[in-house]
Amino acid sequence: MNILPVRYDHPDAVKLNDQVQLEYAERYGDEGDITPLDATMFDPPSGLYLLAYDETGRPVATGGWRNQDGAADHGYSPGDAELKRMYVVREARGLGLARRILAALEESARTAGRTRMVLETGDRQPEAIALYTSSGYAPCTKFGHYREYESSRCFAKALTPAAD
Repeated sequence: MNILPVRYDHPDAVKLNDQVQLEYAERYGDEGDITPLDATMFDPPSGLYLLAYDETGRPVATGGWRNQDGAADHGYSPGDAELKRMYVVREARGLGLARRILAALEESARTAGRTRMVLETGDRQPEAIALYTSSGYAPCTKFGHYREYESSRCFAKALTPAAD
């Protein structure tokens, strides 16, 4: 697998984003995730968006983070990086791609000076919750677009500075 940084509006990223939206609609019976997102939110050094390709060059996984300074009115804290659009196509699940992308995103956010990674997922995504809790994330106070939803589950992990 090859993991590369891309823009959030890259055609392959858009393709996988459309797929994850369909999966959200299947799981939750609605229009998917309507959190306002813009491609520039993921541009370094204020964010990063990654895309994984399999050996045939097919896009199979995505994930990104964005800086959330200035969003205290939505429950974020200074230094927060928010994880968004973690997704692995069904055929590539179980290969450790999500864990690899998550680790790369955490390292990027840490290098950019972020002090905490936060994420929101839903109660109908038990495999996502298992990934995050096994990666050191703990439940936290709800934040973001879905903070008032009963099905929303929010998690956070401190990003300790890398040793010199």
